[in-house]
Amino acid sequence: MTYIPYGKAAAAPWAVEITPGLAGWDYSGLRIADLDGAPVAFDTGGEEMLVLPLSGSCTVTHGSGTFELSGRPSVFDGPSDFAYVPIGEHVVLEGAGRIALPSARAGRRLEARYVPVSAVSVELRGAGQASRQVNNFASPEAFACDKLVAVEVLTPGGNWSSYPPHKHDTAGPGEAVLEEIYYFEVADQGLGYQRVYGSGRGHVDTLAEVGSGDVVLVPYGYHGPSMAAPGYDLYYLNVLAGPAAERSMAFCDDPRHAWIRGSWTGQEIDPRLPFGRTS
Repeated sequence: MTYIPYGKAAAAPWAVEITPGLAGWDYSGLRIADLDGAPVAFDTGGEEMLVLPLSGSCTVTHGSGTFELSGRPSVFDGPSDFAYVPIGEHVVLEGAGRIALPSARAGRRLEARYVPVSAVSVELRGAGQASRQVNNFASPEAFACDKLVAVEVLTPGGNWSSYPPHKHDTAGPGEAVLEEIYYFEVADQGLGYQRVYGSGRGHVDTLAEVGSGDVVLVPYGYHGPSMAAPGYDLYYLNVLAGPAAERSMAFCDDPRHAWIRGSWTGQEIDPRLPFGRTS
């Protein structure tokens, strides 16, 4: 299953639970906890994890200490501080809000860390109706993990992102093999659309209407565009991991649509960007 509506991947205490085993692949995972004051305790096992407030705030208690995450009112109010917890750790979350835990099966135990919001890199990409904001909080260049890569993308209503369509499914110069999760939030209870289609790696054919809490899995193939319906700003959390020894987000555009990048020359970035606070 490529498209998973909100509620279909719930398993207490998680509002969303995507593990490598449930997804049918080897590395990438995601859990979402809706905290209401009661603690949520778990073991990371063989997965390294980030603790990222989507809304609200939380305390992260782990084997060697405690992190206080200030969080944010919503994903449309700018980036958030976050924490990293390694493999083999017992963790307790307490607070109020929606908390994301992107994860990946890992082979090395790194130290637990806290990252303030002021250290989160914010990038504006594209132009015109392909303008979007990327919060590179755990990109390969921004933050050290063993396998895990995670970024946030925000697309103003009426714009397209993950565009032109691209893939990460063939090892070689300029492309990395990655399993990718899209987790969506949409402003004002709105809607967006996500396209995933096949490459030489296999058949997949998805065009899904997405709302807040929905998930799309990309085991291989071209993905994009992500379409924000007019009037509704679109957010997605990308979680990626793969077998390569060195973390990378390298991709290959669909050759039929690669020319689109050249069309942005001379166009302005959408003035509605950036969203919220950026430092």
